Amino acid sequence: MRPEDLDILEQEVCYQGFYRLERLRLRHRLFAGGMSPPIEREVIEKGDVAAVLLYDPQRDEVVMIEQFRIGARNDPRGPWLLEVVAGLIEPGETADGVARREAMEEAGCVVIDLLPISSFYTSPAKTSQRTHLYVGRIDSTAAGGIHGLVDEGEDIRVVCLPAEQAIALAEQGQTDSAWPLIALLWFHRHREELRQRWPAEA
Repeated sequence: MRPEDLDILEQEVCYQGFYRLERLRLRHRLFAGGMSPPIEREVIEKGDVAAVLLYDPQRDEVVMIEQFRIGARNDPRGPWLLEVVAGLIEPGETADGVARREAMEEAGCVVIDLLPISSFYTSPAKTSQRTHLYVGRIDSTAAGGIHGLVDEGEDIRVVCLPAEQAIALAEQGQTDSAWPLIALLWFHRHREELRQRWPAEA
């Protein structure tokens, strides 16, 4: 993109809380040539996220988490979603460092090895946030229980699933949050590669 492809005319902060809501008045380059008329767009900003699918290749088991999500409050199945570990990347942190930290905070798991899956916009129509998605090797022998930071209102239940069951949940639409869906479908394709990379005796 060239600087002249986007012209920000006005920018204001409408709300500042856990998220920041900004309103922008702008013009952008048109495919047919020239610039668009001024348009208004709102964006929700909070920062980038690191997320990690936890996998024990020796037990062939996936560790996921279940927690309350306000956006799913009207879902007929309830607002508790099966997800992968994830957290916001604060200033001065790296994505892989956050993935490792959140694995311990939310699931009580130490990440032995970490591989990137993808980096993508979470929802580019409304936020600049990017998600940095990983798969992490763990030992799931002692995984379980309730985790999360009380001062952040977290109430997180650890769920250990056989790999085949976790993949089936994604394929059947039972795991319908974006991060775990992307992670599990990727995992389905690369599972055998991971087991060769992380052999049981290693």
